[in-house]
Amino acid sequence: MKAIKTLFWSSRPVSWINTAFPFGATYVFLNHKVDLTFFVGTLFFLIPYNLLMYGINDVFDYESDLRNPRKGGIEGSLLAKQYHKLTIWSSILSCVPFLVYLYSVSNLNSALWLTLFVFTVVAYSAPVLRFKERGFLDSITSASHFVGPMIYAMSLSGADLADRAVLSCVLAFTLWGVASHAFGAVQDVKADREANISSIATMIGARATVWFAFICYGLAGVLVMNTTWPGPLAAIAALPYLLILSPYLNITDADCEKANKGWRRFIWLNFFAGFVVSILLISSVVF
Repeated sequence: MKAIKTLFWSSRPVSWINTAFPFGATYVFLNHKVDLTFFVGTLFFLIPYNLLMYGINDVFDYESDLRNPRKGGIEGSLLAKQYHKLTIWSSILSCVPFLVYLYSVSNLNSALWLTLFVFTVVAYSAPVLRFKERGFLDSITSASHFVGPMIYAMSLSGADLADRAVLSCVLAFTLWGVASHAFGAVQDVKADREANISSIATMIGARATVWFAFICYGLAGVLVMNTTWPGPLAAIAALPYLLILSPYLNITDADCEKANKGWRRFIWLNFFAGFVVSILLISSVVF
């Protein structure tokens, strides 16, 4: 039971909805049905996908996490070494049956997208690749973890990803993910530097990173204006994110931990804003 509890917290249950909902909602809206593929895909992006993403991260970021005071709660577990091997094997094996099914129902295009997004989940934290230690690539890769399930559902359903409304929707969602990762990295600048871990925030500094995130949120709001109605209404959702970041525009590396207060607000804002924005954008693509 302790091992199960450890794996549960390592998968970041507070974030499950952020990956499962984009797939499930997009699939239902585009196909107008709830079938086996919907259930398998939604369940995959709900739990195994997140265990793979965060479990690998917890194992290979262990040294940094030891120095990070915010680890050990909803913002990330501190995974004891005795569970590292179990976590790696569980995260891989739990994905296998889901991927076998999803590949069996995918066309070539959607299969390639699925392969790409599973790869980026692993590449983000795995040794040698470690995309999370390559400034800017870390934020782009992190964004792909959340926009990926939506893109896969679109390609699986035959949507034209080159369509203006669809492309604007995807790019806006990607910029939102880039901004969210970048702002989240600010609070870890000191802990990451002590562990010799690079990130967008350690590369350009806390203040520049907050400004970068601020601009990305703003651009995401502008991009959704290119979608069809009711998509443009989603631009309003950019405002609370900009307000959350505003107090930290002059933050320094020395007081980077202060950004954690804004990050906690961001986590809870996602549950409401993420739901509303996803519905509006997906609706604009469908209708």
